[in-house]
Amino acid sequence: MAILPTSLHLTRSDFLQPNPYSFSMHSKPTRRCARHPFVITFSNKPRSEIVGNDKKREFLEQYGLNPDEFLPKQSRKMKRRGEQGNSEKKNNTPVQEPKPPRETHKLLQVLGGTARRKKLLSPKSMDVRPMMEVVKGAAFSILQAAGGSPQSLRPGRWLDLYSGTGSVGIEAISRGCSEAHFVEMDPWVISDVLQPNLESTGFLEASVIHTARVETFLENAQRYLGKDAAFDYISVTPPYMLVDYAVLMDQISNSSVVGENTFVVVEYPLRTDMLDSCASLVKIADRRFGRTHLAIYGPQWAQKKSKSET
Repeated sequence: MAILPTSLHLTRSDFLQPNPYSFSMHSKPTRRCARHPFVITFSNKPRSEIVGNDKKREFLEQYGLNPDEFLPKQSRKMKRRGEQGNSEKKNNTPVQEPKPPRETHKLLQVLGGTARRKKLLSPKSMDVRPMMEVVKGAAFSILQAAGGSPQSLRPGRWLDLYSGTGSVGIEAISRGCSEAHFVEMDPWVISDVLQPNLESTGFLEASVIHTARVETFLENAQRYLGKDAAFDYISVTPPYMLVDYAVLMDQISNSSVVGENTFVVVEYPLRTDMLDSCASLVKIADRRFGRTHLAIYGPQWAQKKSKSET
């Protein structure tokens, strides 16, 4: 409430301040008018509704008063608290705890060839699941027999899709392949697992690493590889629960990475229906290892050789 007479002269001695939130002021009497009170009141509301100092300053300035003469000065400590409170309101996002560092161990090894028995790194966590050694050993035995050389692979290039640790592609180089391409999308796996494994086995110069999603790589194979995109061998070891095998096999069949004489090795889980063909290739083997299955596709001539070997 404010009662303001037209002719009014104010000084600091005219103000009474009974409490921090109210100011009572009286004007001096003049000859022509009776004594009129001049009152400026800040009501003492509950704490959650107390008028802020900024509004009080605006109110006083409206009547030509200097707010610094009537309002208490804010201490530095209170200013810091106010600034801290404002920053907390602006950054109202919950603070996330840092994830524990990912660790590795050496449980895998190369099974055959020039790098036989060399240990390989693999993540301790289950987010990367390498092919079991019993499955890997069986796959290479079938491929070597189908190629007509039980002791080693026919020379050629290997494409390791969902490579992870790189154990399958490394096994391929160790057994006779001239070059291996690794497709992996996790930068940490590449820098802390795959690349150290290639360095420790001495196969880094015979390797090419593609940091990409498998789907993207298959759709743009010629951009990654040039005109000569077809491989002699392709291994497919995806995370079981994150892929649709029907869609994945269709992408592989329609990709330029598959040629007329390509062998395709696919690891898949129980209760998954796999077709009898992949592009122009036919299924030459289908084995079960507990809950894991292994399907191998190849050219017609390889099917005859694999049957004669068995």
